[in-house]
Amino acid sequence: MIEKLNLSMLTDFYEITMANGYYSAGMADEIAYFDMFFRRIPDGGGYAIMAGLDQVIEYMKNLSFSEEDIEYLRSKEIFNEAFLEYLKDFRFTCDVWAVPEGTPIFPGEPLITVRGPVMQAQFVETMILLLINHQSLIATKASRIVRAAQGRPVMEFGTRRSHGTAAAVYGARASYIGGCAGTACTLADEYFETPALGTMAHSWVQMFDSEYEAFKKYCEIYPTNATLLVDTFNVLKSGIPAAIKVFKELDPPVKGIRIDSGDIAYLTKNARRMLDEAGLTDCKIVISNSLDEYIIREVISEGACIDSFGVGEKLITARSEPVFGGVYKLSALEKDGVMIPKIKISENTEKITNPGFKKVVRFFDIDTGRLLGDVIALHEEEPPTGDEYEIFDPKDVWKRKKITNFYTEELQKPIFVKGECVYESPSLHEIREYCLRQQDLMWDEMKRFENPQTYYVDLSHKLWSLKHEMIDAAK
Repeated sequence: MIEKLNLSMLTDFYEITMANGYYSAGMADEIAYFDMFFRRIPDGGGYAIMAGLDQVIEYMKNLSFSEEDIEYLRSKEIFNEAFLEYLKDFRFTCDVWAVPEGTPIFPGEPLITVRGPVMQAQFVETMILLLINHQSLIATKASRIVRAAQGRPVMEFGTRRSHGTAAAVYGARASYIGGCAGTACTLADEYFETPALGTMAHSWVQMFDSEYEAFKKYCEIYPTNATLLVDTFNVLKSGIPAAIKVFKELDPPVKGIRIDSGDIAYLTKNARRMLDEAGLTDCKIVISNSLDEYIIREVISEGACIDSFGVGEKLITARSEPVFGGVYKLSALEKDGVMIPKIKISENTEKITNPGFKKVVRFFDIDTGRLLGDVIALHEEEPPTGDEYEIFDPKDVWKRKKITNFYTEELQKPIFVKGECVYESPSLHEIREYCLRQQDLMWDEMKRFENPQTYYVDLSHKLWSLKHEMIDAAK
């Protein structure tokens, strides 16, 4: 873990008071099912990206309580002493299923399902939400920004604007899953091997008597990796001429300039012209300065000459919509081996939950491999087969879509069985490549920033019937 703390105590206080309550009421070992899912895609997008599972796994593997933790709880003078003694030998024994990192995900789908003693299954709620909400948010934002760049590399430059140390490191990890080429965060590279990238600050240039001297010394120190910041004083009048002079004198194998202010389209078009006229057609132009997917899309449409982007605060904080909104809800209990579905009903229909032990089945076109739609089904149901299957638009049940020529895949994979991890996490590089491949399987209409095509996520007929029976019974 990044911070040397016992993360078992990084939880909402009511998780502990409920655990004590379950223990004191003799309910600690009753089997419960909980689903983690989200209700709305950030930024009005067409899809989100699953991220953060590896940290959830590490948390569950290391879930325990130290003597200091127990003494802290004892000092509150509200906890059953037998419960505190129980915590000394606490071990996580739940079953867990989850959607792999890098998978495109949609509202209402159970991303993580936890089955086990209610005291344990309830207790892990906060950390599951904290980890999945944060990294899925950043991975989703990164995916949007990378798509806007149209194949140009995007570097995550937001460490200094992130919301704390863990947010910087895990945010860099998530941005890499979402498609970024690397990060400015050195610690993320050390921990996760997200390529560390960077150029120089304006202070380097200011430390010398001239831009020429600053650029020359930097190229001498880093002859194979020099990208020069040319906007400390005047991009076109002094910065680029000084960079050209140094590049032609030293002829480093890798040449690049970075512009961090001003009119991006105007400056990059003129910079490209000046570099080309000097014979430096291989010199790359890097742009930074408060970028997001919309600015990147606009400057590219204006003909800006850009080879790569450095994106900071608007990526690492998901500034346009900084909350993912995942929730964790009870979906079933188990009595004497019999599953008893549970439902939460609300006057806000968006908050009515789907009952029972469930799974997500994804439909793919046999010929193209593209995504066709998802069905949330009860866990015991067999995957759909046959020549045709009909699903409904999640926003309008009168809109139906007939799927033919398909194959299916169950998205959730077993992660823990009785507290033992049975899942081998892919490397971060493998997750990133998987994520990029999965995005290629989505229709372009789903990837629009404005008014994307709604992806069909339906309930199976059996689950739909169960849900509405339970709603009717509660009236």
